[in-house]
Amino acid sequence: MKGEVLGLVKEEEVVDLASELVRIPSFTTRETPAAEYMRDYFEDLGFEVEMQEVQPGRRQVVARLRGRGGGRSMMFNGHLDIDPLTESWRWDPFQPRREGNRLWGAGVHNMKSGVAAMSVAAAAVKRSGIELKGDLIVACVVGELQGGVGTIHLVRSGVWADMAIVPEPYSVENILTKCVGVHQFAINTIGRSEHISRMEESIDAIQKMIKVMERLRGLRFEVRDPDLPGAPRWVVGSIIGGRGRDHDLAGPYNIPDFCTIIVDFRYPPGLTPEMINSKVVELLEEIRREDPEFRYEFEYPVNPKFRVAANPMPPMDVSPDAEVVRILKESHREVTGSYPKRVGAVPPYSYCGNDTAHLALAGMECCLYGPRGYPEEVEKHVRVDEMLICARSLALTAAKVCTMEKM
Repeated sequence: MKGEVLGLVKEEEVVDLASELVRIPSFTTRETPAAEYMRDYFEDLGFEVEMQEVQPGRRQVVARLRGRGGGRSMMFNGHLDIDPLTESWRWDPFQPRREGNRLWGAGVHNMKSGVAAMSVAAAAVKRSGIELKGDLIVACVVGELQGGVGTIHLVRSGVWADMAIVPEPYSVENILTKCVGVHQFAINTIGRSEHISRMEESIDAIQKMIKVMERLRGLRFEVRDPDLPGAPRWVVGSIIGGRGRDHDLAGPYNIPDFCTIIVDFRYPPGLTPEMINSKVVELLEEIRREDPEFRYEFEYPVNPKFRVAANPMPPMDVSPDAEVVRILKESHREVTGSYPKRVGAVPPYSYCGNDTAHLALAGMECCLYGPRGYPEEVEKHVRVDEMLICARSLALTAAKVCTMEKM
């Protein structure tokens, strides 16, 4: 089995597929062209392909290689949406570039390299002609960066597997089985706008928000997890203030009367979004009691126009001894000659949210294992050798799982 599958995973194919995906901009909510590309890729290979409409006009693809029945099923799950770009790109980020062992391009880190690796792995299983007993499913989903709206839709539509691997960019030297939960909310402060000539009559919403941010830094939670010593943690990741609820910025001579922050909160098992919300509202109420001019709105879920998480991601905690982990570890050893260095909770990567949260909640035994780059400018590139190792390890794992009898 090893030789049949591994010989069919070619470096050039993994690099070419990742490069083609880089060429397709697929920011959150705009993933459909990338999904259509992957639909064509899997249809050409002879997979059964389903296009799911997650929201009007917004589609994701589910490819299935059916087994003859009576066997264990395997899912590879990867998201097509990419992070916003930084201002530091030195060339067109949608023109992939290979330099030695680095492949550069927008979204290749998170996580088009992983999508390419898992897709080529599935293609190798198909081409090998190995008779599968259980189904191999490849889900190229949307909206992971919004709290996993695509995977939530996937699960609710009835797509399920016994085991799942998500090739997020945490390095093939690690298999993650534990991650924090992710919760995002917004806070608005409301002031009174006046022209700068009458500023004494105004209430500055941005100044009021500064007070909120100072208090947020001092929040304390008693719930802790020894495996995740850096959690809970949170950040005011976005702020905008101006005149009116649309934050009009055209009149800087006016005192701002509306300011919004968006907070990303990472929490360990034992905390819930409801507990977090309650603590934050309690803080806001304390400020209101102290300051008669303080007005606020706590906003959850966040206004869809901001394209942030519409759903929380619960913490994921799968046993490091789970069967999918043991099989993947052994496959990695067969490909590389040694086992992955770390298995379980792996800070700082375990402070990231991902779609295993929803897969585990649906009863799938799952873990994380995917290609990463070198530390310098890691979000702009991926290591080619890690992509190849990932693809080969996933192919071998899928072949093993999908030829196993159903227990």
